[in-house]
Amino acid sequence: MTDTPHDVGGETDIEMNREASSPTPASIRKFALPSILGILTFLTPIRVEGNWTILMGFISDSAVKFVGAGMPWIVYVLLCISAVGTVWAVIVGKPAEGSLLHRLFHVVPLWVVLRVLGFIMGTMTMFQLGPEMFWSAGTGGEVMNILAVNIVFIFLFAGLLMPFLTDYGLMEFIGTLLKRIFRRMFTLPGRSAIDAMASWMSSAPVGVLITIQQYVSGYYTGREAAVIATNFSLVSVPFALLVAKTVGMDHRFPEYYLAVAVTGVITAMIMPRIPPLSRFEDTPHDTLHPMREREDDGEGSLLAKAVRQAATRAKSALPLKQQFRVSAGNILDIWFGLVPAVIAIGGAGLVIAKYTPILGWLAAPLVPVLELLGLPEAAAAAPALLAGFLDMFLPALLASGIEAEVTRFVVGVLSVTQLIYMSEIGILMIKCEIPLKLRHLAAVFLLRTAIGLPIVVLFAKLIGY
Repeated sequence: MTDTPHDVGGETDIEMNREASSPTPASIRKFALPSILGILTFLTPIRVEGNWTILMGFISDSAVKFVGAGMPWIVYVLLCISAVGTVWAVIVGKPAEGSLLHRLFHVVPLWVVLRVLGFIMGTMTMFQLGPEMFWSAGTGGEVMNILAVNIVFIFLFAGLLMPFLTDYGLMEFIGTLLKRIFRRMFTLPGRSAIDAMASWMSSAPVGVLITIQQYVSGYYTGREAAVIATNFSLVSVPFALLVAKTVGMDHRFPEYYLAVAVTGVITAMIMPRIPPLSRFEDTPHDTLHPMREREDDGEGSLLAKAVRQAATRAKSALPLKQQFRVSAGNILDIWFGLVPAVIAIGGAGLVIAKYTPILGWLAAPLVPVLELLGLPEAAAAAPALLAGFLDMFLPALLASGIEAEVTRFVVGVLSVTQLIYMSEIGILMIKCEIPLKLRHLAAVFLLRTAIGLPIVVLFAKLIGY
């Protein structure tokens, strides 16, 4: 078990010059108004056509619906630009180091391969070329027309609007209030509560994107960022409901989601205290300018200290024009990097799951464990549990045909709490600056499954299965 990390040295000017006096009305307004907009955009549930979502999700979904049948073609254009631009930058063009073109297209060989494979998979899917297993609705069609389509607008609007959530003091405000609780329970800064809330209300990619931004900005250490990304990037309530419907659990959704919440909290308390996450270094991304949570030694209540911290942070926020310029670069980086990787790896994963016996072979040792726990149809459930590493929705699809309701319940809950899936989140984690490698993600996935499985089975028995 690791000790609670200490603040890293090298405080920023913001911290060194923290005002002991009460913040001015102007600084409070600069904190409050953008933060309220961020809360309304990312953290406030709204009901649309009988379903719960958030404003950012509604805007993203509306944009997808507005474009309609043209969305896959937008994705395909991004794939073409990514592949052509990358090949040009690596082989021919050699753009100047530090330029936007260099950042977007001059990548290491692995990502060159992924971008080219994503383009090939996208071409096969768009024009139905080659073997059907690569472009069918359940493989290439799913990653091209569902996953990638949603990624385009989720990251567009999340990237543009996220500064209101992260850069004007809301993280400091929440972090000050919850610092001691989150340190003791999860060995994490209190501001990570925002990550969790954004994921619950929106989607896992939004939570990961916030974590990346906070790590790069110096607010998280490498260990903290790795823990948060792999334990707090929960799927949204709407997606959890979709999984529950797929496995036939929508009639017991309150119990289903309570099991998700309980399993998620217990797992998040254990995972930071065991390898591999406990072995990550507690060093910030920018060792010269870390921006760590510090105790406010000023007078006043905890709420007053939280407001003071938030107002101080708001004063240092970049002008909106500069904020949007930085966000635009990040969005393009995700579009040209993440989208092709999602299509390449997600498509390949779905082909393996649906058309090969590989998952069955790998899951064979899991069958006696499930039988020992008393789960019926263990042989059908085992591959579904491992399939979550490829795609979060795949276990639900594989488990939908299982007759035993208790087994469908266990698979459905675990598929949501495993969190690590390579078709989207895994690729994003590997691509970003957080020091997570494929081996770390595989280990975290297996550990989360091993920890969560007995918890979910016990919960199922407690509710009457």
